[in-house]
Amino acid sequence: MTQAATPKPEDIPHRGLITIAIMLATIMQVLDTTIANVALPSMTGDLGASRDTITWVLTSYIVAAAIMTPVTGWLSDRLGSRELFLITIVGFTVTSMACGLSWNLESMVTFRVMQGLFGAAIVPMSQTFLLNINLRERHGQAMAMWGAGIMVGPIIGPTLGGWLTETLNWRWVFFINLPVGILAFLGSAAYLPKVPSRPRGFDFFGFAMLSLGVGALQLMLDRGGEVDWFSSPEIWIELGLALTGFWVFTIHLLTNTDTFIDPTIFRDRNFVTGLVFIFVVGVILLASLALLPPMLANLFDHSTILTGLVMAPRGVGTMISMLVVGRLVRVVDARALVVTGLLLTSWSLHMMTGFTPQMNDDLIIWSGVIQGLGLGLVFVPLSTVAFATLAPHHRTDAASLFSLVRNIGSSIGISIVTVALSHNLQVNHAELSTAISPYNPALDALSPAARAGDPTMLTILDGLVNQQALMISYVDDFYLMMIVTLAAIPLALLLRKPKTAPAAGAPAAAHAE
Repeated sequence: MTQAATPKPEDIPHRGLITIAIMLATIMQVLDTTIANVALPSMTGDLGASRDTITWVLTSYIVAAAIMTPVTGWLSDRLGSRELFLITIVGFTVTSMACGLSWNLESMVTFRVMQGLFGAAIVPMSQTFLLNINLRERHGQAMAMWGAGIMVGPIIGPTLGGWLTETLNWRWVFFINLPVGILAFLGSAAYLPKVPSRPRGFDFFGFAMLSLGVGALQLMLDRGGEVDWFSSPEIWIELGLALTGFWVFTIHLLTNTDTFIDPTIFRDRNFVTGLVFIFVVGVILLASLALLPPMLANLFDHSTILTGLVMAPRGVGTMISMLVVGRLVRVVDARALVVTGLLLTSWSLHMMTGFTPQMNDDLIIWSGVIQGLGLGLVFVPLSTVAFATLAPHHRTDAASLFSLVRNIGSSIGISIVTVALSHNLQVNHAELSTAISPYNPALDALSPAARAGDPTMLTILDGLVNQQALMISYVDDFYLMMIVTLAAIPLALLLRKPKTAPAAGAPAAAHAE
């Protein structure tokens, strides 16, 4: 099999303009994973949907993107990386406009599926391009730039979506992609280096099995909360399909040589450890982002815009961390940076376990800043070291798996904290309610009217119990995430510090200590 000739980084002009074009496309795609969430209530009436069915606007996009992500490497070799990137930008932009013009739920879901299919390749391709166009010693700064777009996107997405929906219309959540997509396409078409395609057979069976596993898992995670999880036959069917797909794909990968994902990349310890870490980062980043907006709305009565302003410093912390660590990763052991980042993230989650309904926003803001600093310290060194010992021709396949595992981690994390929140709310409410009794002297001292059974006072007390039960449930979730973060620290010992960049086709193990 002839390997495509990739231009050397030192021979590529206009790196700055290429980076801008790539990051515009990346941020556009990442924003769309969260920007539509706050617009769902406004879409419901216009599209003739119900509260149950409108969630397919999100589910269809997530599932389509998850299924298409692993095949990015094959498409890149088959079509050429530059050509594939341009196709995905055009397709994503056009389908975004189509989503904004949707006339009913069926048309919206159809266009969202197409948007997910086109957008799946953008993130892994952007990571590959930034690694390919930069010299080895600049990989840390390149991953800092890429990571900033990946991690800040989900933070500003709901705020931007809420502002567009309130000031203009929910359709502008999708129309906003048009100018960004045009700029990204023009910049990429003008400056991205052309890489010859590499003819490569397609493993239809392997792709079908992995698609079955990924698609069923994402459906299960996204639909579970709506259908009461394992009390629904749908979830059991999806779990069975997911396990079957992953199991058959694993056996197929181990027993065949011509698969659409080269199994040799799993021999690289740094990359495999990186996959585990990025899974944990996905769980922490998106799970905490999924918890905070409803917490601020329900317990602190914040509007969508105010919620965004309170959470914005988290993005600032991430940006600062990444700008600094992009340079530090060249002179400081990446493993030390990862451990420091995990410790900071754990500290921030410990701070969040001290949240109370009576506090102001200061603790929320500072814990967010520290968490942003910590996640930035983890993300950049991890993205750099995970690819440092891989041969260049494996980067696109590896980047697609990297993105897929991060997204699956996010979905699993959101599902776990949502289920835990609902369960703990019931338990906490039951325990706190036991104190609301006519036989409790403290109740008589607090309110004789409540002890006498006054309906108004009992309603007020029930509201207070609900508030405290919900706050304790959020605190329980933050504590759970803190334990997960601390448990991931020993994994840093499995990372190896790279010595030199591997030559194409060279065994990865020879380039790490």
